[in-house]
Amino acid sequence: MRGFMSKSKKRKKYIPAKKSKSTYISKDTYRGTIEVTNSGNGYFVCDDLEKDAFISKGNMGTAKNKDEVEVVLYLTRKGRCSEGKVVEIVKRYKTKFTGTVFLSKGEIFVTPSDFRIQGIIKIISKPQEDVKEKDRVIVVVKDWGTHKKGMEGEIVSVLGTSGDTRTEMKTILTDHGLEYDFPKEVEYLVKNMDTSISQKELLKRRDMRDRHTFTIDPKDAKDFDDAISFEKKSNGNYEIGVHIADVTHYVKPDTVLDEEALARGTSIYMVDKTVPMLPEFLSNGLCSLRPNEDKLTFSVIFELTADAKIVEYWYGKTIIHSDFRFAYEEVQHILETQQTNIPKEVSLNGSAYQVEEDMYIALSKLNGLAKKLRRQRMSNNAISFDKIEMGFILDSDGNPKGVVLKESKDAHKLIEEFMLLANKSVAEYIGKEKKQPFIYRVHDQPESEKLNDLQGVISKFGYKISTANKKQISTSLNTLLDDIKGTKEQNLIDTLTIRTMSKANYSTENIGHYALAFEYYTHFTSPIRRYPDMMVHRLLEHYLNGGKMQNMESYEEKCQHCSSMEEVAINTERQSIKYMQISYMQQFIGQQFTGLISGVMERGIFVEIIENKCEGLLRVKDLKDDYYSFDSKNYALVGVRTKKVYQLGDEVKIRVKKVNLEKRHLDFSIA
Repeated sequence: MRGFMSKSKKRKKYIPAKKSKSTYISKDTYRGTIEVTNSGNGYFVCDDLEKDAFISKGNMGTAKNKDEVEVVLYLTRKGRCSEGKVVEIVKRYKTKFTGTVFLSKGEIFVTPSDFRIQGIIKIISKPQEDVKEKDRVIVVVKDWGTHKKGMEGEIVSVLGTSGDTRTEMKTILTDHGLEYDFPKEVEYLVKNMDTSISQKELLKRRDMRDRHTFTIDPKDAKDFDDAISFEKKSNGNYEIGVHIADVTHYVKPDTVLDEEALARGTSIYMVDKTVPMLPEFLSNGLCSLRPNEDKLTFSVIFELTADAKIVEYWYGKTIIHSDFRFAYEEVQHILETQQTNIPKEVSLNGSAYQVEEDMYIALSKLNGLAKKLRRQRMSNNAISFDKIEMGFILDSDGNPKGVVLKESKDAHKLIEEFMLLANKSVAEYIGKEKKQPFIYRVHDQPESEKLNDLQGVISKFGYKISTANKKQISTSLNTLLDDIKGTKEQNLIDTLTIRTMSKANYSTENIGHYALAFEYYTHFTSPIRRYPDMMVHRLLEHYLNGGKMQNMESYEEKCQHCSSMEEVAINTERQSIKYMQISYMQQFIGQQFTGLISGVMERGIFVEIIENKCEGLLRVKDLKDDYYSFDSKNYALVGVRTKKVYQLGDEVKIRVKKVNLEKRHLDFSIA
């Protein structure tokens, strides 16, 4: 069962799913959803069918992408359903679209940004805002038209000028059903929130303000979810505090603020800005663990030996006072040089400074403990993904002027290990020790078919994996990921390996976390940006206070909703990166680069440029020296006459041929 986002006049709202009805309507009629391609044709997806049914453009009616529809299926001579026709629209996936204005004969028309939405929309009423040619707007469709008559609608908002980077980022958000601004009633609630910390509240909490405490985050971060405290005990062990923003102290259940946070499910990190799950007053202010401020936190306090063995742990509400805010670059410099001086090149404020000796010792000891924790995980067959991430240097208008490739270093892994330890510990405490119903972050092992596909690709580079059993799979994957480090094919194989994995999600049913090799795992450490963490905080507090076993049915629905919103967020973030890649590459039209073939299909090959990881398409029609056929078994295009092969992983010289920002296309030709 899956919750959904209602399209009410005021605001999207999470609504629990009702019991689903059978998708079978009659002998030849089924209910399901439509997935439309850029060509206008579609595929009918239905749980009751073994394969998706093809729906031609002429049989789509007025159905649009992701609409719930009823379809009549036609039988082939072999008696198998293969094609169908839409006979009824059961429910529109959305009625609001972005598009670009054009004027004709005194009338206003809008071409949808999503090229899967066939046709144009005629504007039937005067917009409240002035609009002009090339404006990017949001349109609400009022009449879906027929084969003879086009769609009609009303303009409800102007996003900006088509082609402007910030306008395109807004378009990507809107196309995914997302909004940056919060409803007025939410802003009102936040504005009138009591931000004081009473003496009564202090007495309920463990006071950790005397501990050496700090945060480590990206340079441009504003929402600081987590802080770490460090103290050496008289017995030689270490007290490590993992302190997490106590968001649920301020965000109460069954309020418009909580409903909005649930509806969003997660914060979204676009290239140019963050779309927060909570209003910035909370995410960047009241809840954020900024330095030199008293903050309310929910903490896990560990006593660790020098070998990173847990001697004791404590869970509860605390108050902290962060002494310092570090950027990852600053901590990495300290760990690499083993010195206390921070040069201006890596300094957060652009000025050189000296780190206090106590803080230096804390970072050094924590790094050593983190490495031991990591070794413990890896010895239990955890899989180590260190994929290079792409970032951009933006100018004052938000346009990309440079590419930054980010890799995970010791400073990142220091924080990662202690967050993993806290998440695992909380899940074990409730699920294993207390045996109470809980929310888990689960991850299943990869399917054998996908592993075989991965083996087929990596063998072209001389690598192999073992699929004999669960342990050998993880061991050989780690060997593979280690062997490819620093090679030209690293990013390609990293990406393919991640795609081979099952998707992690949220559930009240625990199956463990395969990649982390944890039997119990949850998300506790990021409640500012993830709603499941807020649910975990509430459940943990409930059980710590002696609360009774919870009915998890509504939690499961919310888990499924949050998993869906996480996928929406990932797709939104990927599209913003893709747009920035294309925008960045338009300055290089006509120039030559070396790339790796990262994908092969019938209409062409995808090539990833080695030096900047930007990916474009080399269309088969632009391979002029021969007619090429697609060899799906070997992921290759093969010349019919010359037998020349373009295969996944091959190195090729390409030239940047064309950029189409509107269609989000980056085209290459052979150099």
